[in-house]
Amino acid sequence: MIKEDNIAAISTASQPSGVAIIRISGESPLEIAEKMFHCKTDVKDFEPYKMYVGSIDGGNFKDFGMCVYFKGPKSYTGEDMVEFHCHGGQAITRGILENCLKLGARFAERGEFTKRAFLNGKLSLSSCEGLIDMINSQSVAEVKAGYYLYKENLLKKIKESQSDLTYVLALIDANIDYPEEDIEQAELDDVKTRLEKVKNDITKLSDTFNTGSRAKNGVNVVICGKPNVGKSSLLNGILCCDKAIVTSVEGTTRDVVEGTIEYNGVRFNFYDTAGIRESDNTVEKMGIERSKRAIDSADVVIFMVDGTSKPTSDDKEVYEIVKDKNLIKVVNKGDLVKDDYYSGYDMTISAKEGKGIAELKELIYEKAGLAGFNFDGDYLVERRHYEALKSAENSLEKAISAISVMPLDIITIDIRQALLSLGLISGETADENVINEIFAKFCVGK
Repeated sequence: MIKEDNIAAISTASQPSGVAIIRISGESPLEIAEKMFHCKTDVKDFEPYKMYVGSIDGGNFKDFGMCVYFKGPKSYTGEDMVEFHCHGGQAITRGILENCLKLGARFAERGEFTKRAFLNGKLSLSSCEGLIDMINSQSVAEVKAGYYLYKENLLKKIKESQSDLTYVLALIDANIDYPEEDIEQAELDDVKTRLEKVKNDITKLSDTFNTGSRAKNGVNVVICGKPNVGKSSLLNGILCCDKAIVTSVEGTTRDVVEGTIEYNGVRFNFYDTAGIRESDNTVEKMGIERSKRAIDSADVVIFMVDGTSKPTSDDKEVYEIVKDKNLIKVVNKGDLVKDDYYSGYDMTISAKEGKGIAELKELIYEKAGLAGFNFDGDYLVERRHYEALKSAENSLEKAISAISVMPLDIITIDIRQALLSLGLISGETADENVINEIFAKFCVGK
């Protein structure tokens, strides 16, 4: 257990609330609490994990609240911890925190409480990442993705693979240590079978990354087309509010207009783009360039045309830009369509009347690869984890290919590299820069 100085911070939002929490963790937080909290029971005699009611000294004032003592190592950080639960006025929480600092604690750094939990073996690095994902979540899918990591579900899969690889290394090392006893063919087959199993498990998990990352980060959907086909009306209809200005004047939208909804528990980020066409207007040209950049980064692109008119050169120009994207081709103003100019398009809608929008949302969900996706199963959401798994996968591919071709001690090099790559996920082999980057995402009180 790492012995550290006392740190303190406000662990709740920095705005007025019914209740606020000031947290202290370190070698002797109870000594600070003894000087600040007064009730019928002396603080030094507190029973751990039990809430006591009394007065909290804020320096120039007192507040009536509660105090709880968490005895290490059975605490969040693994150290002794104290929490003051006070009224959530900003002056109250600030005053109590300042008194903690005066009495010997120092102000905690971003994510330092959770970093201490990691360093003291209370949480894996992937679990810490899941925790910050939960805190920052904006949709049900993001909560589920964060909880999957936080509850060490990914770590369990990684540990299984690490265990298999450790067994294989032990088998090979035993043969290297006793070269007079050649490894049996059955054992060699067992090595290959186990390596292939681990590789297949890793591949299966890494294949979930594209969809899993969308569940965490949201799906980016770009609405594009020539000017005045109803893109802004569609955005407003999807968002159920007047987000974008709608007029009959071509080129009204000069910049990318954004809006977000949650659909089937997943966050969808919609972008209404400026109509793409040749233009001499400097401002409009800037909007068109931004539209093209938005299209490049989109997960799903809605290509919209006006069903009441024949395809124009502007329609064709836009289509050439988006034809290789994950595309949904939509005919707008379907209630006014008289001629079948656009047979083979995915669907017909009326953005102005709101017809077909519910069906379009479901099609977008499918195009994003989310239909049938198991949000309660095993999947990846962090690129760091994906890259670590791909590295392990490549190392195992080399090892499997070298069996019966290369000496066993050479094969172990790739197997050990695979183990190192898997250790990046749990934090066992992660360097200080990676660790610091992860905890920099946290707020001060966590």
